[in-house]
Amino acid sequence: MKNRILIVIVSVLLYSCGSTNKVRTTTQKKDPRKETKTEQVVVVQKPEVKQEKNEELEATSTVSTTATTVHDYINQFKEVAKGNMKDYKIPASITLAQGILESGAGKGRLCLEANNHFGIKCHTGWTGPSITHDDDALQECFRKYNDPADSYRDHSKFLTSRSRYNDLFKLDILDYKGWANGLKKAGYATDPKYPSKLIGIIERYQLFVYDHEVVAPKSVKNEVKETIAEIEAFESKSSTNEALYIVQKGDTLYSLSKRFNTTVEKIKEVNNLKDNSLSIGQEIRVQ
Repeated sequence: MKNRILIVIVSVLLYSCGSTNKVRTTTQKKDPRKETKTEQVVVVQKPEVKQEKNEELEATSTVSTTATTVHDYINQFKEVAKGNMKDYKIPASITLAQGILESGAGKGRLCLEANNHFGIKCHTGWTGPSITHDDDALQECFRKYNDPADSYRDHSKFLTSRSRYNDLFKLDILDYKGWANGLKKAGYATDPKYPSKLIGIIERYQLFVYDHEVVAPKSVKNEVKETIAEIEAFESKSSTNEALYIVQKGDTLYSLSKRFNTTVEKIKEVNNLKDNSLSIGQEIRVQ
């Protein structure tokens, strides 16, 4: 019995000693020839290209355009407007301003597809071609022309043939402000800011010069030059001390104060404003 117990003990000891595993740790040396390379990436930033600021013209439709586009439109149709002024006694400045506003400086749908530069609807008695367009109501009837000059001529006939516009022709032909307000009063447009929009366009692009060229191309020529010189001198002076800004759609006194690094109260003080309301086309002086 004692021999059996002894054999068991010896067997256990032998098993334990034989099952012991030795762990060998190997340290791998770093190869100095293998170096980590850092690639330097140079990012070349493209110079910022300043794009001409867009402005929105809205009448029969809302169109985004630029000052360059407006100047191109004026150069294309100024002689037509001056010719109609001679024939129909309507200020060329008013005709051009309405054309710019109503047609989106030539980019609106009615202008592109129907040569309709003034948003004139069919009305009773129109027998010519037409096009439908959403305005005050859906799918309203608008006149369609073969040539832009036909649209300009029809605009002049439209104003001279309707009695509600008679009071306009009692005004001084150089009084573009009176004409702008008179058009709204006679019902040409439903937009309450229509006169201020026309006046803003006329003064911004100096369309009144064409009125003077028609009325007295020689005797008033020097006077017009002096007027333009005064405007340019004022703008030059304003560039250092203050800026003359034309109010655009969406502008508020708060947004203008942030843009020109000033305060709402300062803008109101400089412009003698009694409240915070602004009109599109309104001139605002900011320091």
